[in-house]
Amino acid sequence: MKLEVGDKIPSFTLTDREGNLFSSQQIVGKKVLVIYFYPKNFTPGCTKEACSFRDNYKQFKELGAEVIGISSDSVESHQKFTQKYDLPYILLSDPTEDIRQEFGVKGHLFRLIPGRETFVVDKQGKVRFKFNSLSATHHMEKALETVKKITDE
Repeated sequence: MKLEVGDKIPSFTLTDREGNLFSSQQIVGKKVLVIYFYPKNFTPGCTKEACSFRDNYKQFKELGAEVIGISSDSVESHQKFTQKYDLPYILLSDPTEDIRQEFGVKGHLFRLIPGRETFVVDKQGKVRFKFNSLSATHHMEKALETVKKITDE
């Protein structure tokens, strides 16, 4: 399945960086969501992307949105990544890449590298925008622009 704009996101439960289960149902219907899938903690592009969301997290919060990063990295890796870069938002571990597949996030370089894709989801749980690019820092910019449009409606 590949999610398109207008599709409802699937319900999912993954482990957060604290080792707790996080269910999408806890937040869908309450906030606009920015869900970004990224290849791997501590790599140059992924670190830039994570830090760009960190540096603008206050703006997302002020607009009533929540940011969620998802990769196949372990909970322990997420803890270290969060501590090193002071990431304030939710990081979830998808070790089997099942959720990545449910969202239809494709890999890059003949699927040797997990894909980098960002989804902006409205309060009804529908995809309002998706962005697939290897350019790490553009994800935050596009997501913030879309969240602003949604909150202005």
